[in-house]
Amino acid sequence: MAVKQTAKLRIIPLGGLGEIGKNMTVIEYGNDMIVIDCGLAFPDEDMLGVDMVIPDMTYIEANLDKLRAFIITHGHEDHIGSIPYALQKVRAPIYATRFTLALIEHKLEEYGILNADLICTAPGESVELGCFKIEFIKVNHSIAGAVALAITTPLGVVIHTGDFKVDYTPIDDEPIDINRFAQYGANGVLALLMDSTNAEAEGSTPSEKEIGKTFEKVFSEAQGRIIVASFASNVYRIQQVVDTAIRHKRVICFQGRSMVNIARIASELGYLNLPENCIVELEQLKNYDNSKVCVLTTGSQGESMSGLFRMANANHKLSVGKGDTVIISASAIPGNERSVGRVINRLFQRGANVIYDRLADVHVSGHARRQELRMMFNILKPKYFIPVHGETRHLYRHAGLAEQMGISQGNIFVLYNGNVLEISSKDAKISGGVSSGSLLVDGLGVGDVGAAVLRERRLLSQAGLFSVMIPIRSSTGELIGMPEIVTKGFIYLNDSQELINEVKQQVYAIASERIVKQNGTDNSELVAAVKSAVKQLLMERTRRTPIIIPVVLEVDA
Repeated sequence: MAVKQTAKLRIIPLGGLGEIGKNMTVIEYGNDMIVIDCGLAFPDEDMLGVDMVIPDMTYIEANLDKLRAFIITHGHEDHIGSIPYALQKVRAPIYATRFTLALIEHKLEEYGILNADLICTAPGESVELGCFKIEFIKVNHSIAGAVALAITTPLGVVIHTGDFKVDYTPIDDEPIDINRFAQYGANGVLALLMDSTNAEAEGSTPSEKEIGKTFEKVFSEAQGRIIVASFASNVYRIQQVVDTAIRHKRVICFQGRSMVNIARIASELGYLNLPENCIVELEQLKNYDNSKVCVLTTGSQGESMSGLFRMANANHKLSVGKGDTVIISASAIPGNERSVGRVINRLFQRGANVIYDRLADVHVSGHARRQELRMMFNILKPKYFIPVHGETRHLYRHAGLAEQMGISQGNIFVLYNGNVLEISSKDAKISGGVSSGSLLVDGLGVGDVGAAVLRERRLLSQAGLFSVMIPIRSSTGELIGMPEIVTKGFIYLNDSQELINEVKQQVYAIASERIVKQNGTDNSELVAAVKSAVKQLLMERTRRTPIIIPVVLEVDA
Protein backbone atom coordinates (compact mmCIF):
# COMPACT_ATOMS: atom_id res chain seq x y z
CA MET A 1 0.00 0.00 0.00
CA ALA A 2 1.41 3.38 -0.96
CA VAL A 3 2.31 5.69 1.90
CA LYS A 4 0.22 8.84 2.06
CA GLN A 5 2.29 11.93 1.39
CA THR A 6 0.55 13.60 4.36
CA ALA A 7 2.40 11.28 6.78
CA LYS A 8 5.10 12.81 8.94
CA LEU A 9 8.72 11.74 9.25
CA ARG A 10 9.44 10.96 12.90
CA ILE A 11 12.95 10.95 14.39
CA ILE A 12 13.00 9.41 17.87
CA PRO A 13 16.26 8.99 19.83
CA LEU A 14 16.04 6.18 22.40
CA GLY A 15 19.65 6.52 23.56
CA GLY A 16 22.86 8.45 23.04
CA LEU A 17 21.58 11.99 23.66
CA GLY A 18 22.61 13.75 26.85
CA GLU A 19 24.94 10.84 27.58
CA ILE A 20 27.89 8.88 26.23
CA GLY A 21 26.86 5.48 24.93
CA LYS A 22 23.78 3.30 24.29
CA ASN A 23 23.22 4.96 20.92
CA MET A 24 19.87 4.12 19.32
CA THR A 25 17.67 6.19 17.01
CA VAL A 26 14.31 5.35 15.42
CA ILE A 27 13.39 6.76 11.99
CA GLU A 28 9.70 6.31 11.19
CA TYR A 29 7.38 7.25 8.35
CA GLY A 30 3.85 5.93 7.94
CA ASN A 31 3.93 2.15 8.45
CA ASP A 32 7.71 1.82 8.16
CA MET A 33 10.36 2.08 10.86
CA ILE A 34 14.11 1.48 10.96
CA VAL A 35 16.42 1.57 13.99
CA ILE A 36 19.91 3.02 13.71
CA ASP A 37 22.41 1.38 16.09
CA CYS A 38 21.71 -0.62 19.23
CA GLY A 39 24.40 0.17 21.77
CA LEU A 40 25.12 -0.07 25.47
CA ALA A 41 26.66 2.24 28.03
CA PHE A 42 29.03 1.30 30.82
CA PRO A 43 27.73 1.85 34.36
CA ASP A 44 28.57 4.91 36.42
CA GLU A 45 30.58 4.46 39.61
CA ASP A 46 27.41 4.68 41.72
CA MET A 47 25.72 1.82 39.81
CA LEU A 48 27.17 -0.77 42.15
CA GLY A 49 27.19 -4.31 40.78
CA VAL A 50 25.69 -3.30 37.42
CA ASP A 51 27.38 -4.83 34.37
CA MET A 52 26.02 -2.57 31.64
CA VAL A 53 23.22 -0.16 30.75
CA ILE A 54 20.97 -0.66 27.71
CA PRO A 55 18.19 1.47 26.18
CA ASP A 56 14.54 0.97 27.04
CA MET A 57 13.15 -0.58 23.84
CA THR A 58 9.48 -0.53 24.85
CA TYR A 59 8.57 1.69 21.89
CA ILE A 60 10.19 -0.69 19.39
CA GLU A 61 8.48 -3.70 20.97
CA ALA A 62 5.13 -1.92 20.71
CA ASN A 63 5.65 -1.26 16.97
CA LEU A 64 7.02 -4.57 15.72
CA ASP A 65 4.65 -4.53 12.75
CA LYS A 66 6.42 -1.40 11.47
CA LEU A 67 10.02 -2.49 12.14
CA ARG A 68 11.92 -3.21 8.93
CA ALA A 69 15.52 -3.56 10.18
CA PHE A 70 18.33 -2.51 12.47
CA ILE A 71 21.00 -0.51 10.61
CA ILE A 72 24.39 -0.46 12.36
CA THR A 73 26.96 2.26 11.63
CA HIS A 74 30.00 0.51 13.20
CA GLY A 75 31.10 -2.13 15.67
CA HIS A 76 31.87 -0.28 18.90
CA GLU A 77 30.05 -1.52 22.00
CA ASP A 78 28.13 1.74 22.35
CA HIS A 79 26.58 0.92 18.96
CA ILE A 80 26.21 -2.90 18.99
CA GLY A 81 26.32 -3.92 22.65
CA SER A 82 22.53 -4.15 23.16
CA ILE A 83 21.83 -6.26 20.08
CA PRO A 84 21.71 -9.59 22.00
CA TYR A 85 19.11 -8.12 24.35
CA ALA A 86 17.09 -6.62 21.49
CA LEU A 87 16.98 -9.93 19.61
CA GLN A 88 15.58 -11.72 22.65
CA LYS A 89 12.36 -9.74 22.13
CA VAL A 90 12.59 -8.36 18.61
CA ARG A 91 13.38 -10.28 15.44
CA ALA A 92 14.42 -8.12 12.50
CA PRO A 93 17.22 -8.13 9.91
CA ILE A 94 20.51 -6.46 10.89
CA TYR A 95 22.41 -4.60 8.17
CA ALA A 96 26.09 -3.77 8.71
CA THR A 97 29.46 -3.81 6.97
CA ARG A 98 31.63 -6.92 7.02
CA PHE A 99 33.81 -6.22 10.07
CA THR A 100 30.89 -4.85 12.08
CA LEU A 101 28.82 -7.91 11.19
CA ALA A 102 31.64 -10.25 12.27
CA LEU A 103 31.79 -8.56 15.69
CA ILE A 104 28.00 -8.81 16.03
CA GLU A 105 28.06 -12.48 15.03
CA HIS A 106 30.76 -13.23 17.62
CA LYS A 107 28.72 -11.44 20.29
CA LEU A 108 25.55 -13.35 19.43
CA GLU A 109 27.43 -16.66 19.64
CA GLU A 110 28.53 -15.77 23.17
CA TYR A 111 24.88 -15.18 24.11
CA GLY A 112 23.70 -18.35 22.41
CA ILE A 113 21.54 -16.49 19.90
CA LEU A 114 21.35 -18.44 16.66
CA ASN A 115 19.75 -17.86 13.26
CA ALA A 116 19.88 -14.05 13.43
CA ASP A 117 19.23 -12.44 10.06
CA LEU A 118 22.60 -10.74 9.45
CA ILE A 119 22.99 -9.00 6.09
CA CYS A 120 26.39 -7.76 4.92
CA THR A 121 26.66 -4.42 3.17
CA ALA A 122 29.51 -2.24 1.92
CA PRO A 123 30.15 1.48 1.42
CA GLY A 124 28.49 2.61 -1.80
CA GLU A 125 25.74 0.00 -1.59
CA SER A 126 22.07 0.76 -0.95
CA VAL A 127 19.15 -1.21 0.49
CA GLU A 128 15.42 -0.55 0.26
CA LEU A 129 13.34 -1.13 3.38
CA GLY A 130 9.70 -0.16 3.10
CA CYS A 131 9.54 3.47 2.02
CA PHE A 132 13.21 4.03 2.91
CA LYS A 133 16.28 3.73 0.73
CA ILE A 134 19.50 3.65 2.76
CA GLU A 135 22.95 4.19 1.25
CA PHE A 136 26.09 3.35 3.23
CA ILE A 137 28.84 5.98 2.93
CA LYS A 138 32.48 5.40 3.90
CA VAL A 139 33.70 7.44 6.89
CA ASN A 140 36.82 7.33 9.06
CA HIS A 141 36.65 6.33 12.70
CA SER A 142 38.73 4.41 15.23
CA ILE A 143 37.40 1.08 13.97
CA ALA A 144 37.24 -0.58 10.58
CA GLY A 145 34.00 -0.67 8.63
CA ALA A 146 32.48 2.58 9.91
CA VAL A 147 29.81 4.15 7.70
CA ALA A 148 27.42 7.08 7.59
CA LEU A 149 23.88 6.62 6.33
CA ALA A 150 22.01 8.55 3.65
CA ILE A 151 18.32 7.72 4.19
CA THR A 152 16.02 8.71 1.37
CA THR A 153 12.48 9.19 2.70
CA PRO A 154 9.26 10.38 1.02
CA LEU A 155 9.98 13.87 2.41
CA GLY A 156 13.67 14.09 1.55
CA VAL A 157 17.12 12.82 2.51
CA VAL A 158 18.21 12.35 6.11
CA ILE A 159 21.97 12.03 6.70
CA HIS A 160 23.17 10.23 9.84
CA THR A 161 26.95 10.52 10.11
CA GLY A 162 27.47 7.83 12.75
CA ASP A 163 30.72 8.37 14.65
CA PHE A 164 33.25 9.88 12.27
CA LYS A 165 36.26 12.08 11.65
CA VAL A 166 37.89 13.37 8.46
CA ASP A 167 41.20 11.55 7.96
CA TYR A 168 42.97 12.21 4.67
CA THR A 169 45.77 9.72 5.43
CA PRO A 170 44.01 6.77 7.11
CA ILE A 171 45.82 3.52 7.83
CA ASP A 172 43.58 1.60 5.41
CA ASP A 173 44.21 4.20 2.65
CA GLU A 174 40.43 4.69 2.29
CA PRO A 175 39.56 8.27 3.28
CA ILE A 176 36.06 9.49 4.02
CA ASP A 177 33.91 9.71 0.87
CA ILE A 178 33.58 13.50 0.82
CA ASN A 179 32.44 13.44 -2.81
CA ARG A 180 29.36 11.38 -2.01
CA PHE A 181 28.41 13.70 0.84
CA ALA A 182 28.86 16.66 -1.54
CA GLN A 183 26.55 15.05 -4.11
CA TYR A 184 23.82 14.70 -1.50
CA GLY A 185 24.43 18.26 -0.37
CA ALA A 186 24.08 19.55 -3.94
CA ASN A 187 20.74 17.74 -4.34
CA GLY A 188 19.38 18.89 -0.98
CA VAL A 189 19.47 17.40 2.53
CA LEU A 190 16.31 17.55 4.63
CA ALA A 191 17.88 16.74 8.01
CA LEU A 192 21.34 16.07 9.37
CA LEU A 193 22.08 14.00 12.49
CA MET A 194 25.78 14.48 13.27
CA ASP A 195 28.25 13.12 15.85
CA SER A 196 28.74 15.68 18.66
CA THR A 197 31.39 13.93 20.78
CA ASN A 198 34.18 16.41 19.97
CA ALA A 199 31.97 19.47 19.41
CA GLU A 200 33.86 21.34 22.16
CA ALA A 201 37.28 20.89 20.56
CA GLU A 202 38.58 23.45 18.07
CA GLY A 203 40.66 22.53 15.04
CA SER A 204 40.76 19.15 13.32
CA THR A 205 41.35 15.69 14.75
CA PRO A 206 44.83 14.43 13.81
CA SER A 207 45.25 11.49 11.47
CA GLU A 208 45.71 8.05 12.96
CA LYS A 209 49.12 7.93 11.26
CA GLU A 210 50.38 10.77 13.47
CA ILE A 211 50.86 8.54 16.49
CA GLY A 212 53.07 6.23 14.44
CA LYS A 213 55.87 8.75 15.04
CA THR A 214 55.50 8.30 18.81
CA PHE A 215 55.54 4.52 18.52
CA GLU A 216 58.70 4.69 16.40
CA LYS A 217 60.47 6.87 18.97
CA VAL A 218 59.46 4.67 21.93
CA PHE A 219 60.43 1.43 20.18
CA SER A 220 63.80 2.93 19.21
CA GLU A 221 64.63 3.88 22.81
CA ALA A 222 63.13 1.04 24.87
CA GLN A 223 65.59 -1.59 26.14
CA GLY A 224 63.15 -4.02 27.79
CA ARG A 225 59.73 -5.35 26.99
CA ILE A 226 57.15 -3.01 25.44
CA ILE A 227 53.54 -3.44 26.55
CA VAL A 228 50.87 -1.50 24.66
CA ALA A 229 47.34 -1.17 26.05
CA SER A 230 44.71 -0.08 23.54
CA PHE A 231 41.08 -0.54 22.62
CA ALA A 232 40.84 -4.01 21.12
CA SER A 233 38.50 -2.76 18.39
CA ASN A 234 40.98 -0.21 17.05
CA VAL A 235 42.59 -2.48 14.46
CA TYR A 236 44.30 0.52 12.85
CA ARG A 237 46.15 1.20 16.09
CA ILE A 238 46.98 -2.48 16.49
CA GLN A 239 48.35 -2.60 12.93
CA GLN A 240 50.64 0.36 13.62
CA VAL A 241 51.99 -1.30 16.77
CA VAL A 242 52.51 -4.59 14.95
CA ASP A 243 54.29 -2.93 12.02
CA THR A 244 56.56 -0.95 14.36
CA ALA A 245 57.36 -4.03 16.42
CA ILE A 246 58.32 -6.00 13.32
CA ARG A 247 60.58 -3.19 12.10
CA HIS A 248 62.37 -3.35 15.45
CA LYS A 249 62.60 -7.16 15.31
CA ARG A 250 60.23 -7.78 18.20
CA VAL A 251 57.73 -10.66 18.43
CA ILE A 252 54.11 -9.81 19.22
CA CYS A 253 51.95 -11.41 21.91
CA PHE A 254 48.24 -10.63 22.27
CA GLN A 255 46.71 -10.65 25.77
CA GLY A 256 43.18 -10.04 27.01
CA ARG A 257 40.14 -11.95 25.78
CA SER A 258 38.69 -9.22 23.56
CA MET A 259 42.12 -8.33 22.15
CA VAL A 260 42.78 -11.94 21.18
CA ASN A 261 39.30 -12.45 19.69
CA ILE A 262 39.15 -9.22 17.70
CA ALA A 263 42.71 -9.63 16.40
CA ARG A 264 41.74 -13.09 15.18
CA ILE A 265 38.54 -11.88 13.50
CA ALA A 266 40.25 -8.85 11.91
CA SER A 267 43.10 -11.02 10.63
CA GLU A 268 40.72 -13.58 9.11
CA LEU A 269 38.80 -10.82 7.32
CA GLY A 270 41.95 -9.10 6.05
CA TYR A 271 41.72 -5.98 8.21
CA LEU A 272 44.93 -6.90 10.06
CA ASN A 273 48.17 -8.12 8.54
CA LEU A 274 49.73 -10.42 11.16
CA PRO A 275 52.72 -12.42 9.87
CA GLU A 276 52.48 -15.83 11.56
CA ASN A 277 56.21 -16.03 12.30
CA CYS A 278 55.98 -12.83 14.38
CA ILE A 279 53.04 -13.85 16.61
CA VAL A 280 53.80 -15.89 19.74
CA GLU A 281 51.87 -17.22 22.72
CA LEU A 282 52.54 -16.04 26.26
CA GLU A 283 54.34 -19.28 27.21
CA GLN A 284 56.84 -18.72 24.38
CA LEU A 285 58.02 -15.30 25.59
CA LYS A 286 60.58 -16.91 27.90
CA ASN A 287 62.45 -17.97 24.76
CA TYR A 288 63.07 -14.33 23.77
CA ASP A 289 65.18 -11.60 25.26
CA ASN A 290 63.05 -8.80 26.79
CA SER A 291 64.36 -6.39 24.16
CA LYS A 292 62.65 -8.54 21.51
CA VAL A 293 59.16 -8.64 23.04
CA CYS A 294 56.05 -6.54 22.38
CA VAL A 295 52.77 -7.31 24.15
CA LEU A 296 49.41 -5.91 23.00
CA THR A 297 46.81 -6.02 25.75
CA THR A 298 43.44 -4.79 26.91
CA GLY A 299 43.12 -2.49 29.91
CA SER A 300 43.50 1.04 28.57
CA GLN A 301 40.48 2.05 30.70
CA GLY A 302 41.74 0.50 33.94
CA GLU A 303 39.16 -2.33 33.86
CA SER A 304 39.65 -4.58 36.88
CA MET A 305 39.65 -7.85 34.91
CA SER A 306 41.74 -6.61 31.98
CA GLY A 307 45.19 -7.80 31.01
CA LEU A 308 47.02 -4.60 31.98
CA PHE A 309 45.29 -4.33 35.37
CA ARG A 310 46.28 -7.89 36.27
CA MET A 311 49.84 -7.33 35.04
CA ALA A 312 50.14 -4.19 37.16
CA ASN A 313 48.90 -6.06 40.23
CA ALA A 314 51.00 -9.21 39.70
CA ASN A 315 47.89 -11.33 39.04
CA HIS A 316 48.97 -12.27 35.53
CA LYS A 317 51.54 -14.70 34.21
CA LEU A 318 53.27 -11.67 32.77
CA SER A 319 54.00 -9.21 35.58
CA VAL A 320 55.20 -5.74 34.72
CA GLY A 321 58.40 -4.61 36.39
CA LYS A 322 61.60 -2.63 36.17
CA GLY A 323 62.88 -2.20 32.63
CA ASP A 324 59.45 -2.55 31.00
CA THR A 325 57.90 0.25 28.95
CA VAL A 326 54.11 0.51 29.07
CA ILE A 327 52.24 2.61 26.50
CA ILE A 328 48.61 3.38 27.32
CA SER A 329 47.41 4.24 23.82
CA ALA A 330 44.01 5.67 24.68
CA SER A 331 42.42 8.52 26.56
CA ALA A 332 40.19 7.83 29.54
CA ILE A 333 36.49 7.63 28.77
CA PRO A 334 34.61 10.08 31.05
CA GLY A 335 34.09 8.32 34.37
CA ASN A 336 37.14 6.07 34.00
CA GLU A 337 39.78 8.66 34.94
CA ARG A 338 40.29 7.36 38.48
CA SER A 339 40.55 3.73 37.37
CA VAL A 340 43.14 4.61 34.72
CA GLY A 341 45.05 6.76 37.21
CA ARG A 342 45.25 3.91 39.73
CA VAL A 343 46.67 1.55 37.11
CA ILE A 344 49.27 4.13 36.01
CA ASN A 345 50.31 4.70 39.63
CA ARG A 346 50.65 0.97 40.23
CA LEU A 347 52.77 0.53 37.09
CA PHE A 348 55.14 3.27 38.26
CA GLN A 349 55.37 1.61 41.68
CA ARG A 350 56.45 -1.61 40.00
CA GLY A 351 59.27 0.22 38.24
CA ALA A 352 57.85 0.46 34.73
CA ASN A 353 58.32 3.43 32.41
CA VAL A 354 54.74 4.49 31.65
CA ILE A 355 53.84 6.61 28.62
CA TYR A 356 50.30 7.97 28.43
CA ASP A 357 48.37 10.77 26.76
CA ARG A 358 49.55 13.56 29.08
CA LEU A 359 53.17 12.77 28.30
CA ALA A 360 53.18 11.96 24.59
CA ASP A 361 51.01 11.69 21.49
CA VAL A 362 49.96 8.08 22.01
CA HIS A 363 46.29 8.50 21.10
CA VAL A 364 44.13 10.34 18.59
CA SER A 365 40.37 10.57 18.75
CA GLY A 366 38.03 8.93 16.29
CA HIS A 367 35.63 11.87 16.40
CA ALA A 368 35.51 15.06 14.34
CA ARG A 369 36.41 18.40 15.90
CA ARG A 370 34.78 21.74 15.11
CA GLN A 371 36.65 22.46 11.88
CA GLU A 372 35.59 19.10 10.43
CA LEU A 373 32.03 19.70 11.62
CA ARG A 374 32.05 23.08 9.85
CA MET A 375 33.13 21.38 6.66
CA MET A 376 30.23 18.92 6.87
CA PHE A 377 27.75 21.77 7.39
CA ASN A 378 29.19 23.54 4.33
CA ILE A 379 29.00 20.43 2.18
CA LEU A 380 25.58 19.13 3.25
CA LYS A 381 23.68 22.42 3.84
CA PRO A 382 20.83 20.69 5.72
CA LYS A 383 17.45 22.33 6.29
CA TYR A 384 17.15 20.83 9.78
CA PHE A 385 19.92 19.86 12.19
CA ILE A 386 19.84 17.43 15.15
CA PRO A 387 23.08 16.99 17.13
CA VAL A 388 23.49 13.39 18.33
CA HIS A 389 25.96 11.24 20.27
CA GLY A 390 27.11 13.30 23.22
CA GLU A 391 26.48 14.73 26.64
CA THR A 392 24.22 17.77 26.95
CA ARG A 393 27.10 20.26 26.73
CA HIS A 394 28.31 18.60 23.50
CA LEU A 395 24.85 18.83 21.94
CA TYR A 396 24.44 22.52 22.79
CA ARG A 397 27.94 23.42 21.60
CA HIS A 398 27.21 21.62 18.34
CA ALA A 399 23.86 23.41 18.03
CA GLY A 400 25.63 26.76 18.51
CA LEU A 401 28.11 25.87 15.78
CA ALA A 402 25.25 25.00 13.41
CA GLU A 403 23.72 28.43 13.99
CA GLN A 404 27.10 30.07 13.26
CA MET A 405 27.15 28.12 9.99
CA GLY A 406 23.89 29.69 8.87
CA ILE A 407 21.23 27.20 9.95
CA SER A 408 18.18 28.97 11.34
CA GLN A 409 17.83 28.64 15.10
CA GLY A 410 14.25 27.44 14.61
CA ASN A 411 15.54 24.57 12.47
CA ILE A 412 18.00 23.29 15.09
CA PHE A 413 16.64 20.71 17.54
CA VAL A 414 18.50 19.64 20.67
CA LEU A 415 16.60 16.47 21.55
CA TYR A 416 16.67 14.18 24.56
CA ASN A 417 16.03 10.46 24.65
CA GLY A 418 12.36 9.81 24.07
CA ASN A 419 11.61 13.12 22.31
CA VAL A 420 9.69 12.81 19.03
CA LEU A 421 10.75 15.18 16.25
CA GLU A 422 8.05 15.32 13.58
CA ILE A 423 8.94 16.67 10.15
CA SER A 424 6.22 17.47 7.65
CA SER A 425 6.39 18.98 4.19
CA LYS A 426 5.93 22.40 5.83
CA ASP A 427 7.81 22.42 9.11
CA ALA A 428 9.38 20.46 11.97
CA LYS A 429 8.57 20.41 15.67
CA ILE A 430 9.03 18.36 18.82
CA SER A 431 5.76 16.56 19.35
CA GLY A 432 5.52 14.72 22.66
CA GLY A 433 7.57 11.73 23.63
CA VAL A 434 7.71 7.96 23.89
CA SER A 435 8.83 5.55 26.60
CA SER A 436 12.61 5.72 26.97
CA GLY A 437 15.33 5.51 29.57
CA SER A 438 17.84 2.97 30.81
CA LEU A 439 17.63 -0.69 31.77
CA LEU A 440 20.35 -1.94 34.09
CA VAL A 441 21.85 -5.35 33.35
CA ASP A 442 23.13 -7.27 36.38
CA GLY A 443 24.13 -10.83 35.54
CA LEU A 444 21.13 -12.49 33.93
CA GLY A 445 18.75 -9.82 35.22
CA VAL A 446 17.63 -7.10 32.81
CA GLY A 447 15.73 -4.19 34.32
CA ASP A 448 15.15 -5.83 37.71
CA VAL A 449 17.71 -3.54 39.35
CA GLY A 450 16.11 -0.14 39.78
CA ALA A 451 16.58 3.02 41.80
CA ALA A 452 15.50 1.39 45.07
CA VAL A 453 17.98 -1.49 44.72
CA LEU A 454 20.81 0.87 43.78
CA ARG A 455 19.99 3.06 46.77
CA GLU A 456 20.22 0.04 49.08
CA ARG A 457 23.52 -1.01 47.50
CA ARG A 458 24.91 2.47 48.03
CA LEU A 459 23.79 2.42 51.66
CA LEU A 460 25.39 -0.99 52.14
CA SER A 461 28.64 0.25 50.62
CA GLN A 462 28.65 3.38 52.76
CA ALA A 463 27.42 2.19 56.17
CA GLY A 464 27.01 -1.58 56.03
CA LEU A 465 24.37 -3.95 57.38
CA PHE A 466 23.09 -4.41 60.95
CA SER A 467 20.78 -7.40 61.45
CA VAL A 468 18.88 -8.14 64.67
CA MET A 469 17.43 -11.65 65.12
CA ILE A 470 14.66 -11.96 67.74
CA PRO A 471 13.80 -15.56 68.81
CA ILE A 472 10.21 -16.25 69.92
CA ARG A 473 8.23 -19.41 70.65
CA SER A 474 5.80 -19.92 67.78
CA SER A 475 3.12 -21.53 69.96
CA THR A 476 2.94 -18.75 72.56
CA GLY A 477 4.70 -15.76 71.06
CA GLU A 478 6.95 -15.32 74.09
CA LEU A 479 10.57 -14.23 73.84
CA ILE A 480 12.86 -17.23 74.45
CA GLY A 481 16.31 -15.67 74.58
CA MET A 482 18.47 -12.65 73.98
CA PRO A 483 18.51 -11.22 70.45
CA GLU A 484 21.48 -12.05 68.25
CA ILE A 485 23.35 -9.41 66.24
CA VAL A 486 25.04 -9.86 62.85
CA THR A 487 26.84 -6.96 61.18
CA LYS A 488 28.57 -6.63 57.82
CA GLY A 489 30.60 -3.57 56.87
CA PHE A 490 29.44 -1.54 59.89
CA ILE A 491 31.53 -2.34 62.99
CA TYR A 492 33.90 -5.08 64.08
CA LEU A 493 31.97 -7.08 66.69
CA ASN A 494 34.96 -8.01 68.88
CA ASP A 495 35.83 -4.33 69.34
CA SER A 496 32.27 -3.16 69.95
CA GLN A 497 30.84 -5.48 72.58
CA GLU A 498 29.60 -2.64 74.77
CA LEU A 499 27.51 -1.21 71.94
CA ILE A 500 26.25 -4.66 70.88
CA ASN A 501 25.15 -5.48 74.42
CA GLU A 502 23.35 -2.16 74.70
CA VAL A 503 21.44 -2.90 71.46
CA LYS A 504 20.55 -6.39 72.69
CA GLN A 505 19.19 -5.08 75.98
CA GLN A 506 17.09 -2.44 74.25
CA VAL A 507 15.66 -4.89 71.71
CA TYR A 508 14.94 -7.42 74.49
CA ALA A 509 13.03 -4.77 76.44
CA ILE A 510 10.97 -3.75 73.40
CA ALA A 511 10.16 -7.34 72.47
CA SER A 512 9.25 -8.24 76.06
CA GLU A 513 6.69 -5.45 76.25
CA ARG A 514 4.85 -6.58 73.14
CA ILE A 515 2.47 -9.52 72.89
CA VAL A 516 3.16 -11.32 69.62
CA LYS A 517 0.13 -13.17 68.36
CA GLN A 518 0.54 -16.83 67.55
CA ASN A 519 -0.21 -18.85 64.40
CA GLY A 520 2.24 -16.89 62.24
CA THR A 521 0.29 -13.61 62.29
CA ASP A 522 1.90 -10.31 61.34
CA ASN A 523 4.93 -9.22 63.39
CA SER A 524 5.30 -5.95 61.49
CA GLU A 525 4.66 -3.72 64.53
CA LEU A 526 7.44 -5.40 66.50
CA VAL A 527 9.82 -5.18 63.51
CA ALA A 528 9.03 -1.49 62.99
CA ALA A 529 9.53 -0.65 66.69
CA VAL A 530 12.87 -2.49 66.84
CA LYS A 531 14.11 -0.89 63.61
CA SER A 532 13.26 2.63 64.81
CA ALA A 533 14.85 2.16 68.26
CA VAL A 534 18.05 0.55 66.91
CA LYS A 535 18.42 3.24 64.24
CA GLN A 536 18.18 6.00 66.86
CA LEU A 537 20.61 4.27 69.22
CA LEU A 538 23.22 3.60 66.53
CA MET A 539 23.00 7.18 65.29
CA GLU A 540 23.55 8.50 68.82
CA ARG A 541 26.52 6.21 69.47
CA THR A 542 28.25 6.12 66.06
CA ARG A 543 26.80 8.94 63.90
CA ARG A 544 26.20 6.27 61.24
CA THR A 545 23.04 4.65 59.94
CA PRO A 546 23.53 1.20 58.41
CA ILE A 547 20.76 -0.79 56.76
CA ILE A 548 18.92 -2.26 59.75
CA ILE A 549 17.09 -5.57 59.29
CA PRO A 550 15.15 -6.95 62.29
CA VAL A 551 14.18 -10.62 61.83
CA VAL A 552 11.63 -12.43 64.02
CA LEU A 553 12.60 -16.12 64.31
CA GLU A 554 9.66 -18.34 65.27
CA VAL A 555 10.97 -21.47 66.99
CA ASP A 556 8.96 -24.64 67.77
CA ALA A 557 10.41 -25.05 71.25
